[in-house]
Amino acid sequence: MIDYKVSSFCSLGNCVEVGVAPDGGIAVRDSKSPETLPLLFTPAEWRDFVAGVRAGEFDFA
Repeated sequence: MIDYKVSSFCSLGNCVEVGVAPDGGIAVRDSKSPETLPLLFTPAEWRDFVAGVRAGEFDFA
């Protein structure tokens, strides 16, 4: 079982939930549809994604 976490900035239940899978991978799902299968990422993929967010690679202003 995956223990999902939600950002403290989440409101109205329209959030992304993130958890660590039993195999160490990262599971991501939509809080509005918890019954659907999560997207699964390796730890390396998740680290690269988070590094890209922090570096502003996804800023589309």
